[in-house]
Amino acid sequence: MNFRIWLMACLSLLFLASCEDEPDVTPTTPKRTVLVYIAADNNLTRFALEDMDEMKEGMRQMNGELKLLVYVDTGTSARLVELKKENGNVVENVVREYGDRNSAGTEETREVFNDVFSNPSFAAESYGLVYWSHADGWVPFGSSRQTRWIGQDEGDGDNRMNISDFVSILEEAPHFSFIMFDACFMSSVEVAYELRRYTDYYIGSPTENPGPGAPYDLITPLMANDNAAVDMASVYFKHYEEKYNGGIGISNSNWTGGTSICVMRTSALEQLASATSQVLPEDGVDSEALTNLVFDYDKRPRSSSSYIGYFDFKQLMQNVADEASFAVWEQAFEAAIAYWNTTDKNYSQVADMFSMEGTNGITHYIPNGNETRATAYRSTSWYQDAGLAKLGW
Repeated sequence: MNFRIWLMACLSLLFLASCEDEPDVTPTTPKRTVLVYIAADNNLTRFALEDMDEMKEGMRQMNGELKLLVYVDTGTSARLVELKKENGNVVENVVREYGDRNSAGTEETREVFNDVFSNPSFAAESYGLVYWSHADGWVPFGSSRQTRWIGQDEGDGDNRMNISDFVSILEEAPHFSFIMFDACFMSSVEVAYELRRYTDYYIGSPTENPGPGAPYDLITPLMANDNAAVDMASVYFKHYEEKYNGGIGISNSNWTGGTSICVMRTSALEQLASATSQVLPEDGVDSEALTNLVFDYDKRPRSSSSYIGYFDFKQLMQNVADEASFAVWEQAFEAAIAYWNTTDKNYSQVADMFSMEGTNGITHYIPNGNETRATAYRSTSWYQDAGLAKLGW
């Protein structure tokens, strides 16, 4: 045999052998891992199961760039599952069973976060979080018996999570590309400000959420996008805008009552606090008169113990700052909003359909005589950094 031919044949055999021994080098680190935390041991149980079906539909469109973990507690037991695409189908791979527990508890929530974000199997280039449950803005549970904050678990009493406890959990979690609240009244500047160090974008609604919640079949495929927060919010809004007809024939299976949703850039919130502090008047304001001048997203009766008051932040500033100061402040406000949209009207369980004319997407508290709540408000970072003591609050 010609030596050159023999040498080439040997090299070919060696190359084939090395290829056979070489492992598959398909990348295993996804672009993003997202945890959807569903605290549904309450009257939202059936919506949780429907939303999980929607997530499975959304995951069918994915190709490995997203790891989706779902913690779900519907009352009888809680479990953590990975929704994973296998052979064209989406399956629930059970990561852990927790049994019956308080899903609004601090240690219980921290345990789930650790099971996801400390697990090398779920490591990713970036992370996202969706918190799904009942909610009621910044107000700490306990300042009013009818007040709730994020998460409600009714398996053993009435358990809910306060903002300070949630922050303590986020301190041990990775930085998030987005945190989305699929819950009522969460487009609150007070809450977003507390969470500003833990996420790039903050997503929530200033009003009561639609009964069916987010359309997860549509937003799940967007969760790994570079611009995920805005993409998710805009698709969320479009879904309900297309169904909107002023609330005629509204039901949870046919939500015609519209919605509103806002995305805040957390990197701009400290400048917004500074701008707010700089333009507030030094001689206080008449808070009661102000509550009658500024749009209130909270349609519960003001005489009821459940009423909080979620006032339009931009309108509030228009009423307390002079024209020149407001123009400067407005630039900081607009810089903080990455996306905002609303249908002409939104729905309230207590007031039915109401106009959203003149609204701007971010809510702000105005004290209303509840001293226990006012004391709690003064302890928030937003109150301190935005200089609200100037107003006599």
